[in-house]
Amino acid sequence: MTGDLRAPGGFRDDLLFRGLALLWVITGGLVAAVTGPLGLEHGSWSAAFQVLVGGVLQAALGIAQHVLAPRGPSARILVAEVLTWNLGCLAVIAGTVLTAPLIVDGGGLLLVATLALMIRTVGRGGNGPVWALWTYRAVLVVTLVSIPIGLLLAHLRAT
Repeated sequence: MTGDLRAPGGFRDDLLFRGLALLWVITGGLVAAVTGPLGLEHGSWSAAFQVLVGGVLQAALGIAQHVLAPRGPSARILVAEVLTWNLGCLAVIAGTVLTAPLIVDGGGLLLVATLALMIRTVGRGGNGPVWALWTYRAVLVVTLVSIPIGLLLAHLRAT
């Protein structure tokens, strides 16, 4: 599988993001449901991260990239985006639960890598209305700014 994934006979390149986002939302809901009864220390934080970052943000960015990119990402780029985002989310959660800020740092770097790939895929000549392109870029920037803040908090909590 190579080339533009939106080519005839291909598939919508946002479907992987949508499917994985749904899985994150469902697991986040399940974590939220058992947090109280099981007394999970980081349960509510993990549930919120799963739903908001793993789910909602992944779906929003994947759909926006699909709509705004002048052409679909190559299969290699798509796999890299999906893997780095989801492994990054898993590492952030695992590092937080284990109080291992270096694992959180690794997850944060993977998330930054995904955002860089998405910025490159849409590029300057994106399709769609100007407001949509600027909204997409603003969400990417806010996410990029929030990652080091989260990493700093992970280190402060670990000490």
